[in-house]
Amino acid sequence: MKYTQVPSDLFKKIQLNAGIIASTFEPETGAITPTNILMATSGGCEFSAEPSFTDFGEDIDNVPENTKELKKIESIEVKLSGTAVTMDTAQAKSFMAAADVAGNKITPRADLKAEDFKDIWWIGDYSDENSGDSAGFIAIKIMNALSTGGFKVKSDDKAKGNFDFEYTGHYSIENIETVPYEVYIKTGEAA
Repeated sequence: MKYTQVPSDLFKKIQLNAGIIASTFEPETGAITPTNILMATSGGCEFSAEPSFTDFGEDIDNVPENTKELKKIESIEVKLSGTAVTMDTAQAKSFMAAADVAGNKITPRADLKAEDFKDIWWIGDYSDENSGDSAGFIAIKIMNALSTGGFKVKSDDKAKGNFDFEYTGHYSIENIETVPYEVYIKTGEAA
């Protein structure tokens, strides 16, 4: 069958496994520090970057809807969500969005501070070469991320606790044109 085929480089372009969420990542080298992995997850993660558009031609006579010259992006909503199965004070503080830690006590705040917004990374294995120093990866940097999904715990008899999370990337007044995410894709190389 002529059209029942797959690309010849299929296995070089597949993202594998659930990936990790980390506080830092070096996309130039692919280096990850295990202590910068923020949490263990269950069920994988979901990233989305959804633009909102304005169609300046929608109410103009004789201009068809969705005319490319009159369509503009208003903003892009950037989100990373999933379910964590690990928790510590730093992660609880992050999930609460605005909170302070003193010893083993995490106290929520009703106001946001600049330091509540932090960059986070989702990094996943990519391509048929995904081990060692030349491993392939897809990495997404969510900039100025803030937990907007609240602090949630779901426990069950004879099961692990689940902590659903949702982070939203935020624009900054310092550079309003910078969309709050970046994507890096590196094909693995044979060692």
